[in-house]
Formats: sequence, structure tokens, C-alpha cells
Amino acid sequence: MIVVADRFQDWKEREALAESMIPLIGQLYRNHHVVTSVYGRPVINRSVINLLKAHKFVRQIEDSELSVRETYPVLDILSKLDLGPSRIDIGKLAVDYRREGNGLSLEDYVTEKVAGITNGNKQPLSEGQDVVLYGFGRIGRLMARLLVERAGGGSGLNLRAVVVRPGGADNDLQKRASLLRRDSVHGSFQGTISVDEENSIIYANGVGIQVIYSNAPDSIDYTEYGINNAIVVDNTGKWRDKEGLGLHLEASGVSRVLLTAPGKGDIKNVVYGVNHNDILPEDQILSAASCTTNAITPVLKAINDQFGVEHGHVETVHSYTNDQNLIDNYHKGERRGRSAALNMVITETGAAKAVAKALPELEGKLTGNAIRVPTPNVSLAILNLSLAKETDVDALNDFLRETSLHSSLQKQVDYVTSVEAVSSDFVGSRRAGVVDGQATIVDGKRCVLYVWYDNEFGYSCQVNRILQYMCGVMYPSIP
Repeated sequence: MIVVADRFQDWKEREALAESMIPLIGQLYRNHHVVTSVYGRPVINRSVINLLKAHKFVRQIEDSELSVRETYPVLDILSKLDLGPSRIDIGKLAVDYRREGNGLSLEDYVTEKVAGITNGNKQPLSEGQDVVLYGFGRIGRLMARLLVERAGGGSGLNLRAVVVRPGGADNDLQKRASLLRRDSVHGSFQGTISVDEENSIIYANGVGIQVIYSNAPDSIDYTEYGINNAIVVDNTGKWRDKEGLGLHLEASGVSRVLLTAPGKGDIKNVVYGVNHNDILPEDQILSAASCTTNAITPVLKAINDQFGVEHGHVETVHSYTNDQNLIDNYHKGERRGRSAALNMVITETGAAKAVAKALPELEGKLTGNAIRVPTPNVSLAILNLSLAKETDVDALNDFLRETSLHSSLQKQVDYVTSVEAVSSDFVGSRRAGVVDGQATIVDGKRCVLYVWYDNEFGYSCQVNRILQYMCGVMYPSIP
């Protein structure tokens, strides 16, 4: 009983510390435009329990657990500094201090680490970029959630409008708002939503989103709504070449277009973290590639850089999508007419070949196929690769773990070791792909990797990163 009492007392103390962290996190976010996280898990607008769970997660990828007793002092020190816009991982700062403090006080260590974003070194805030979501389906609504979530932190991305086709219902606007408010996969919207019927505006956490009804991109005058120099994020997939997407540029108030599907022709297909540096100021039309391409390309880049990829096959086990039928019915595509909820459906995917558009060194080295399965979200890519160098399971997994923690791909690649992990555990993952270390197979120069990915939300986070890069609001990350 004494042990039980001690454990409960410990819980109450950690719970109280987590409660004390919430206002400090909010002040850093709203007053200094600092986005805080714990090992890549954002902690802004999170509950006490979610804060504690974010700390608990660290034991899966580090040798020991991380406690709020370590991160609270870091946060307290940061709250007293004159910080500039940035992203600070308080979890990594705490663990790094534990390992390499070298006799420094925590205050001196943290102050030294953030010296590049304090006082005269602060990066100026972006003037802001108007964003229009053309289409308000699965990706469109998740993009809206992401943009609203960061509206108070100086992200520089201002969601101004969504464009939809007339729905025909008398309460169309209420229906659109309801779909943003409630989601069967991703849960309820974190905040409040109200509707201004007279002006066709949805207010989400105070952000006014103008709803524009139109059947054609070039028929809209965005300047009538006070929208200028906007980036249009086309979530419809109806147009995928420059001719079709160029219709957006004919509308008044639009400067650039970002497609949330693979682009055709000479449109740049961008996977953030891999080839986003190829984006030029003069690029008016860009593609964010596909969810699968975003999930596998960062992992393939890491593996190719370290071990070399001779050739391989990518098999995608993908959740069903709106393109399929709920019950058997006519469909122009092969096999896709059969019930998505009742069948596994073999279909083709261009994701493997599309990797080469972002990673040219893998041109002609990969084949791919896909199996659509009866789950609504979260997919799995199986990478069967022949490597140029021999390795073993431990070495390969250690490399991928380090990639997820300390490389330039840490926002794209995640790593888990839980023996109980299943697809629904990755709903809401903000990384492009999550390597399942328990499933890794290595035999000399041959390896098989299993990469989970939230094909809706994880992909939307990648699209949002491209938007931030296009607008010049990728603020410094520490560490």
C-alpha cells in the first residue's frame, strides 16, 4: 500500500507541474510566437493529460523516461527570455542538458542554446500570407484545422476563404461548418465554431473563413473579399497540369497555386524535407505530391544516403478513399467499383515512380503496387530494398531512430518500437511516415521496412510545411 500511495502522490505532483506549464506554453506562443514541443509532439493548446502522455512517449525512443520535473524548469527559463519567433523542443533541451550539461547551470545552458533567437538576433515576423482552400473535403478541412491552430502564433499563414461548389441544401453553410466541427476519424475540432449566414462566413476560434461558392477557378474575384496575393491550395485534384491549375492564376487576388495531389507534366512535385529547396520565387504552380510519396521518400532518402539503394519494391496497404464505392457499383477504374468497405482491392500506384521526381538518384530503381483495405485512415508502406552495403537489424534501426530525432528529416520521419502498435495508433501523426522498428527485417544487403502514415493528417502537415516555406515563415528550430 505504501508503494501505491507513493505512486499516486508522484502522479499528483507531476499533474500539478503539467498544469503550471500550460499558461507558460500559451504565453510563449501568443506573446513571442514560440511553438513548443516535446520530441516533436506539439504541446500548444493541449490538456494536462496530453502533456503527460507526450512525456511518456519519450521512453519509446530514448533509454529512459522524461519527466515534467525536467521540462518545467526549461519552460520557466524560456518564459523569462526575450525570444523571437521559433520552434523549441523543450523535451530535447531537457534530455540534452542531462547528457551534456558539463557542469553548467540549467539557466546558463538553456540561455546559451537559444542565444541565436534572443534580443538582437530575433527573426522578424512575417507580414502574413493570405491562403485560400479550393475544395473543402478531407484534406481541405484538415488544412483548415492546421491553419486555425497556428493562427495565434505568428505563423504568417492567414486562412481567408474556402471555395466550394454550391451544394443545393438550404442549410449548406451549416453543413460545411458541421463537417469542420465533427470528424469521425480525427475527432472534434479543438475550439469553437460559429456561422454568419448573412455574410457566408464560418468563424473557427475567431478566424473568419469566407465561404465562396463557385464552379470555376477563374470566375472568382478574391479582391472583393479583401484577399490579395493569395496562395490557393487546390484540394480537389480536378486539375493536375499547368493548363488546368493555371485557371486559378486568372482570378484576381491570386499569386500562386499549390496542388495537394501528384502534378503532371513539368510541375514540380515537392516532398518537404527532401527537395523543398528546389522551390524558386518564380514558381507559381507547385504540387505537394501524394500522401504515399511523402511517407516513403524521406525514409528512402535517409537509407540511400547511408547505405545506398540498388533497387526495391514498395507495396502500399492503403485505406479506402472517396474515389471508391461503398457498395458494388459502376466505376471507370479497374476493381474500384467493388465495395471498399468489404474488400481488399489491388490497384496501381504511381508513388514509387513519383519518388524519383523528388529524389532523382532513385530513378528507375523502384516498382510499386497498392492494396486498398477496409479502414478509413492510416496506411502502411512496405519497403523491400536491396542495399549497396550490408547491415543488421540493430544498426539499421539505430540509424532510423537517430534520423527521427536529430537529422534534417526529423519532422518527416518518426520511429516507434511498441510491440502492440496498430494502424489506429497513428491517427493524428504529424510526421510524413513512422518507421515500425519491431517489424524491420534485415538479411545482409536486403531489408524490409514497414512505414505507417496518416494519409490524411500527416500529409496535410507536409502540405502546411510547404506553404510555410513558400511564405518564408520557417522559423528557427531548437535544438
